[in-house]
Amino acid sequence: MITFPNAKINIGLFVTQKRADGYHELETIFYPVKNYKDALEMVPATNGVTKMNVSGLAVAGNPTDNLVWKAYHLIQSKLNGVLPPLDIYLHKAIPMGAGLGGGSADGAFMLTMLNEAYHLKQDTATLCDWALELGSDCPFFINNTPQYATGRGEVMQAISLDLSGYEIKIITPGIHVATKDAFHQITPQPAAFDLRTLSVADIAQWKQYVQNDFEKTVFSKHPTLQEIKNKLYEDGALYASMSGTGSAIYGIFEASK
Repeated sequence: MITFPNAKINIGLFVTQKRADGYHELETIFYPVKNYKDALEMVPATNGVTKMNVSGLAVAGNPTDNLVWKAYHLIQSKLNGVLPPLDIYLHKAIPMGAGLGGGSADGAFMLTMLNEAYHLKQDTATLCDWALELGSDCPFFINNTPQYATGRGEVMQAISLDLSGYEIKIITPGIHVATKDAFHQITPQPAAFDLRTLSVADIAQWKQYVQNDFEKTVFSKHPTLQEIKNKLYEDGALYASMSGTGSAIYGIFEASK
């Protein structure tokens, strides 16, 4: 069985508070970008032992640290070893450390694929709870529809936001931004705009009040990212922003005729 985990972008990202548990309170819109994706396949194991193979873009660390591997073993632990041994193949096209959620998508899609393939009959709410054990934004990819997210990104509310009539261009400059470092340099403050009203706001006006709080510190360390954002606007983007904690920069354009 094969599936294609897609990227996401953050439209607006406000860091509003640091919590007692060390996490931060966020307000953001998660928007799926379904034409930018990895490939994830699983087949019965050839030698009776589950193995994982990763190709495409380089992924640092041991394959057993990958969220796909962890998703497999999470279900095994939840359902008492119900899954058979598998050969798992992950082809990476979404860069790591770019704020596009590629690793989170891989883990969440693995949960969904296993649930479907082996008729585990777990509902969406349960899969979201399990996905949260993998990472804060993993539950988004269970629904994989536009969501207004709060908490540390796991509290979600579906919103009506349709950008299918626009073209989203994503630039990934190959700069790895460590999420921990990005949060360490941030100063929480109240959200400057209610992102729940985004769908009724003129997209050409978004740049006046929809911001990513991480841009200030990340751009100061990596000026190239600011230059990329400026170039997207020069090229006609209606709105441009860094996604997540970076380093991907995206622009939303009128669709080509």
